[in-house]
Amino acid sequence: MLFEIDRHLTKMEAREMAPRSLEERQRDIYDSHRHRVFSVSYYMTGSELEAEEILRGSFIRAFLQEDEPDHAIIDAALIEQLRDDRILVQERPLPAPTTGYLPQRNNILRTELEEAIRYLPSSERIIFLLMDVEGYPASRVAEMLKMSNAEVLRAALTARMRLRAELATMRDNGQEAA
Repeated sequence: MLFEIDRHLTKMEAREMAPRSLEERQRDIYDSHRHRVFSVSYYMTGSELEAEEILRGSFIRAFLQEDEPDHAIIDAALIEQLRDDRILVQERPLPAPTTGYLPQRNNILRTELEEAIRYLPSSERIIFLLMDVEGYPASRVAEMLKMSNAEVLRAALTARMRLRAELATMRDNGQEAA
């Protein structure tokens, strides 16, 4: 019969309906979070090799804790790995930059921003990366870092001020060299 084809599933449809193994689900979890964990790790270390090690350690921690870890478990594993590797250290808060008005240039290159981020203290760098790059709300960052919401907001503001000051310094140094 011509319409019997509707009764048969294609191989792709059958594969999608079949129960997936734990290994396949874990691969999907890894693939969906790998880029974010690597990016944060790279910006915290400035080294691809170290970022790969942190990525690996973070996922090992997360999968040891839970067979199918969610976003929060993976983030917590990343923070623990950064602390254990002494990349994220509790530093004494530095005073905020007091350079007054900083003229801003509208077109900042990504490479300039990446370089300026490296000058932030690690505690401010992770807060800046989580809030301003990854888009986490301050309350989530505070929970992850075991800080108060006010401390996170203060550190985020200070990090932004430091970045502006560093970018202005880089621009001034670039103009002098030219």
